[in-house]
Amino acid sequence: MKAAVLEKKEILQIKEIPNPTPQEGEIVIEVKSCAICGTDVKVFHHGHKHIRFPRVTGHEVSGVIVALGKNVTGYKEGGRVAVAPAIPCGKCYYCRRGIEAMCDNLTAIGYHYDGGFAQLMRVPVDAVNNGCVNSIPENLSFEEASLAEPLACVINGQELSKIKFGDVVVVIGAGPIGCFHVELARIKGARKVILTEISSERLNKAKFTDTDVYLNSAEENLQKRVFEETEGRGADKVIVAVGSAKAQEDSLKIIAKRGIINFFGGLPKDKPTINFDSNVLHYGESYAVGTHGSAPRHNQLALEILANKKIDAENYITEKFPLTEIEKGLKMAEEKKGLKIIIQP
Repeated sequence: MKAAVLEKKEILQIKEIPNPTPQEGEIVIEVKSCAICGTDVKVFHHGHKHIRFPRVTGHEVSGVIVALGKNVTGYKEGGRVAVAPAIPCGKCYYCRRGIEAMCDNLTAIGYHYDGGFAQLMRVPVDAVNNGCVNSIPENLSFEEASLAEPLACVINGQELSKIKFGDVVVVIGAGPIGCFHVELARIKGARKVILTEISSERLNKAKFTDTDVYLNSAEENLQKRVFEETEGRGADKVIVAVGSAKAQEDSLKIIAKRGIINFFGGLPKDKPTINFDSNVLHYGESYAVGTHGSAPRHNQLALEILANKKIDAENYITEKFPLTEIEKGLKMAEEKKGLKIIIQP
């Protein structure tokens, strides 16, 4: 089969590698769509602590089951499936308490296992046994279904942020994750959503979200505008959907009393600290949480939301490339020239 093999940092080769064979309890899928994530760009340039080269990356995957290992039940060849890439062990302290995203033994497709930038992909037994392989609803395309993974992370983030009916929500960052947060906050009953971004181009591309306020914080004072929009109170919830220290620091300036800030975007490992005015939390009795992934159940919820068109995945798909043009897709994603870019092996 053909695969995009990351031989080492910044060395990506399209080459023939052996077809995967399912072992007992495993599944092999023919990949129909694998969306590019911002993490894929980081891995291309910098590698990852869980990746041993050579590796096939790509983790926002959908496809068709083409082979079943011994003793696999509940699936059949020809089944259309989306695969949640974060694989819990199902046995540790956190898994036993239903917090699979925090699994002590978490592994991931595209990191510990070869991913979806290939014609075929093997799904490990733990993924099959722990709910990571979900059927795609009939009215959902493979391309749309591959966006269930990032949406699943957003669902987890909003659960942790406790977004509810009547909230004022500020989302910092108008990339695909930020746009998902805007739309999901509206679904959950937020009465006002403010989307803020430093790029006018990025903000314009987010117009399809039909949010209440679009705010370019490079041209307008974020703190002043948010307090104007909230009768001087601040935002009930702030989602920082970018990996920016300044954005995290800014979030502390606009949160309301008893509000919740979510640091959804991680910071570079060599600069992970910010200036944190802890008195904001102390005197405002506010909260700060983080989100970095999702559990298999979030993936299933994401597929249902997309299938019901509560969020239209087509609005997010900017470009589609064949596997041979994956570097073009990675470059477009890195330059933020689109929202979601799909690779079709």
